Amino acid sequence: MEDRKQLLVEAETWIVKVGSRSLTGEDGRLDRGQVANLARQLIRLADAGKRVVLVSSGAVASGVGRLGLPGRPTDLATLQAVAAIGQTHLIQVYEQTFAEYGRVAAQVLLTASELDDRVAYLNTRNTLRRLLELGAIPIINENDTVAVDELKTTFGDNDRLAGMVAGLLEGSLLVILSDVRGLYDRDPSDPDARVLPLVEQIDESIDDLVRDRKTGISKGGMASKLTTAKFVTLSGQGVVIAWGRETDVLVRLSQGEELGTVFMPQSKTLAPRKRWIGFSAQPSGILVVDDGAVRAMKGEGRSLLAIGIQSIVGDFGKGDIVSVQSSDSHEIARGLVNYNAEQLRRIQGCRSDRIQQILGQCPYEEVIHRDNLTVI
Repeated sequence: MEDRKQLLVEAETWIVKVGSRSLTGEDGRLDRGQVANLARQLIRLADAGKRVVLVSSGAVASGVGRLGLPGRPTDLATLQAVAAIGQTHLIQVYEQTFAEYGRVAAQVLLTASELDDRVAYLNTRNTLRRLLELGAIPIINENDTVAVDELKTTFGDNDRLAGMVAGLLEGSLLVILSDVRGLYDRDPSDPDARVLPLVEQIDESIDDLVRDRKTGISKGGMASKLTTAKFVTLSGQGVVIAWGRETDVLVRLSQGEELGTVFMPQSKTLAPRKRWIGFSAQPSGILVVDDGAVRAMKGEGRSLLAIGIQSIVGDFGKGDIVSVQSSDSHEIARGLVNYNAEQLRRIQGCRSDRIQQILGQCPYEEVIHRDNLTVI
């Protein structure tokens, strides 16, 4: 627990993600008072010398209120339009509060496709770093007017985007403010359930806490948060999940108070490029592999060879990122592929010494080299 406190107190860069439910009232509309309260906490962190970045949901809820709609629209075009209207209102509320305390807000709208490109990924990182150097507080959201994934999903609520931002800024602490108080040791509806204050490592026992006992499928918003936490901790950074409406939750966390669940960073961390491959960039296809390939990649740190591939899904090119899955559809890894989909369909299941004979060339023995492979 001392390590937990030290992590919170010493963190210099705070990536704070706040979900829609932590910013809206019971009527589903934006709660201006709660937004202003969060802004004041961010300012207190900044005044204490912390670098602060906010990943904020709430654009749709804000737009619903501004337009006086009876509820959240269901069709995609209207959702995108409402988000565009609501985003300006949301940023105004933050900016007005920041201005009262002499702070400046910077609006940053991102799409996942922008972070797929390695150059754009690095440019985004440089922009955020310079904004922080200038003393601004970046407010980030997915660009809902052009990116529809976040609008159509039931769960996630910008969790993945927040994880990407944490990956952009090394040495940061990701704080996910949610409508739950943390990760519970059992079903939260159980009267004996309690919040786990500390998770040393996200292993199968932790994953089981958000898995349906009958189907074995992870479900709910906490599953999304655990997926994000897994990648961030593997990047050598800590993660906190806490209740967004807890009084002065960010300030108290920065003082080491025992609130929410803290996920400790792992000592064996991913290099920045492998973080991008494994989490930020989106796969263009799927390679289904046999058990031998799974063991080679996970247990032995080896490359993926053609002989281990059972089937191929999608149409992708050389150099694209693909998802590597086991025969039971569990994602094992992601990596940069050395052959396009058409070539791989010809050499799948073959030994590497037959690639020359089949394709007329053999530029690579490996389908994905281990240096370009991120095991999940």
